[in-house]
Amino acid sequence: MDTSARTPAKNVPTLDIRRYDTDRAAFVAELGAAYREFGFCCISGHGIAPQLIDGAYDAFQRFFALPAETKMKYHVPGSGGARGYTPFKIETAKDSRYPDLKEFWHIGREIDRHSRFAEFMPPNLWPAEVPGFREYGYALFQALDLLGSRVLRALALHIELPENYFEDKIDQGNSILRPIHYPPITEENIPNVRAGAHEDINFITLLVGASAEGLEVFTREGKWLPITTEGDAIVVNIGDMLQRLTNHVYPSTTHRVVNPQNANARKPRYSVPYFLHPNPDVVLDPLPQCVTADNPSRYDTSINSHEYLMQRLREIKLI
Repeated sequence: MDTSARTPAKNVPTLDIRRYDTDRAAFVAELGAAYREFGFCCISGHGIAPQLIDGAYDAFQRFFALPAETKMKYHVPGSGGARGYTPFKIETAKDSRYPDLKEFWHIGREIDRHSRFAEFMPPNLWPAEVPGFREYGYALFQALDLLGSRVLRALALHIELPENYFEDKIDQGNSILRPIHYPPITEENIPNVRAGAHEDINFITLLVGASAEGLEVFTREGKWLPITTEGDAIVVNIGDMLQRLTNHVYPSTTHRVVNPQNANARKPRYSVPYFLHPNPDVVLDPLPQCVTADNPSRYDTSINSHEYLMQRLREIKLI
């Protein structure tokens, strides 16, 4: 008997984070279930002003519209793209034959140059040609950093850790805001995709402006599931560092950005992910709360987050 008509389509849920304050137990349970199932959730009700997001997108688009030689003034060879500009066809998804069809910029955390982590986080670069880039770019960095810490509070509670468990582990994290420009695709049958299938390296990623088509998540059933958002929702997904720390209780799910199969392929696509990283000295050994008889520890060697980051940046050809 065909039961497919009665099987509801699976979708990555959208949850209102204001419920963390009004309906905490239910919100934490639903959020945890979403991450255990998909490694992804869409977060609404976050309170980040639309004017900030729109202003940042406008500044970023004005930068990417500059001549190539102007943009290349902000490219720092040998830095792994840690700050400033990375041109087209540099980053390559792990095990992919083809580089991604994108250019991007990196904004990092502003820290005291006397900090013990200063060697891991170089000063930011700012394009003098684009008014508002610094103001909007860093304000968006800070807003997403705060939202990420709120999501991590709920995730901590879900695995029976104290609510503030992650606070002192992310307050000086080597986090990155990455404005990306995927240019119009003008050739037929190119082998490259805008972003090859990959998992993120960091703790969690917050993606602003995922309303454009192209983002797809690989489900447990082995199918690619498209994700687009409505309203103010921000896509938040688990990265490999948090997967490792939680012994895969929170899976880091493979995802990609495919080329549209319609006229939108001829349009540029912009997106702005925020990669929230732990502090460089955080050790990523599985938490005792996440090691059980049914889920024994999957790792027998220790590594801290900076060592892990360097290892992964080499794999994706950024260093």
